[in-house]
Amino acid sequence: MTEQIRPLSFEPHYLAHADGSVLVKLGHTHVLCTASISEGVPRFLKHTQQGWLTAEYGMLPGSTHTRTDREAVRGRQSGRTLEIQRLIGRSLRSAINLKKLGGYTITIDCDVIQADGGTRTAAISGACIAMIHAIQTLQYRQLIKTDPIRHLVAGISVGMVKGSPQLDLDYALDASADTDMNVVMNDRGEFIEIQGTAERTPFSHTQLHTMLTLAESGISKILEAQRIAIQTQPNRIDT
Repeated sequence: MTEQIRPLSFEPHYLAHADGSVLVKLGHTHVLCTASISEGVPRFLKHTQQGWLTAEYGMLPGSTHTRTDREAVRGRQSGRTLEIQRLIGRSLRSAINLKKLGGYTITIDCDVIQADGGTRTAAISGACIAMIHAIQTLQYRQLIKTDPIRHLVAGISVGMVKGSPQLDLDYALDASADTDMNVVMNDRGEFIEIQGTAERTPFSHTQLHTMLTLAESGISKILEAQRIAIQTQPNRIDT
């Protein structure tokens, strides 16, 4: 059983002009997460007196061994991309009180620079930091009066590989896993999302419990690193 996560780092305020940004590195998986603030909300939320958060996700052409085509060139997003975008959005919306966000929308962009497994969970962990820094920007500009942040969220992968539970799967482990699972939790120890699939061999209730316990252990380490990154103050460029 492997209980360690890969080397993890968050580089907050990575982009000078974004309302919130962070470069997250989890082993050889690198994801740039940015948060942008815009005034107004989608049409379905008009007259509801609440804000909104949405997310986009993409893999850059050089992020894998073979070139990944830009989906804009194809003219449509893949089902995988849409699924991951929705997962990121759901996870982050659970972390904030949208009614306290005013009439603003936060758009999260997660761009995978280099992929080696766990891109969606790394994106969630990094995007949480970018989102909070964007909310701090709203507060700094006195555009909102109350703090909408409820808690931190983070995600990690876990699985069964050759009958052994493994935490934070890289691509090689993921490709050979009997079970592949993505877990998202908040800093209260509550589960937000569990995505588990028996790729080759069904898993037992005992194995499920072991994997979730492993995920909780890994996420606690990510949350600790998030707290440090969130406290880093930006060199603001006011425009």
